[in-house]
Amino acid sequence: MKNKSAKTNTRKKPETAAAGASTENLTGVVAENVKRMRSDMDLSLDKLAGLSGVSKAMLSQIEQARSAPSINVLWKIARALDVPFAALISKRTDAQLQVVRKSEMKVLSSQKGNFQSKALFPLDIARRVEFYELLLKTGCIERAVPHPAGTAENIVVEQGELEIEISGQKTLLKEGDSIYFVADVPHVYRSVGTKDCRAYLVMTYAEKRI
Repeated sequence: MKNKSAKTNTRKKPETAAAGASTENLTGVVAENVKRMRSDMDLSLDKLAGLSGVSKAMLSQIEQARSAPSINVLWKIARALDVPFAALISKRTDAQLQVVRKSEMKVLSSQKGNFQSKALFPLDIARRVEFYELLLKTGCIERAVPHPAGTAENIVVEQGELEIEISGQKTLLKEGDSIYFVADVPHVYRSVGTKDCRAYLVMTYAEKRI
């Protein structure tokens, strides 16, 4: 009986340790923002579920800070609410100068964990331009939903090789190469080199949003 109890305790510890303060804080910020924006737009959970393609149950868990949504889920919600991605993960502040320390940067991962997006800008208020570091493990395929009309992406590859597919058209980027494209259509990122890919993305929205 003692051995069985010890094994049970050992299994629980990694689950607790995995939930770092940064992740918990981000989950809370997302919960607050989604709930506030949905209320401001007078949308029910059912209506937002229909607009975003995210289930009502998942939206409810997000608003209660009981679930940390994946990057794709957040993009779907942002598009449905017609706000920049950063608006969902931002805490508002009046500071005119902000330093974002490496330890404070928010990192969002795909469900499989082989794709990560790190925000390299202050998460204070919604903005027209956002700056991200993208990390894709070798063989990673990340399918992105269309962004709001007129949204553009400018990507430069710092390490590895990245294939970008836009509406069926594929372009291979090697280290030092960059690409600019309008991202309001389905697009796919593929890490096709022999090593993990690191790229930098500047996201520009067509107009200033809330």
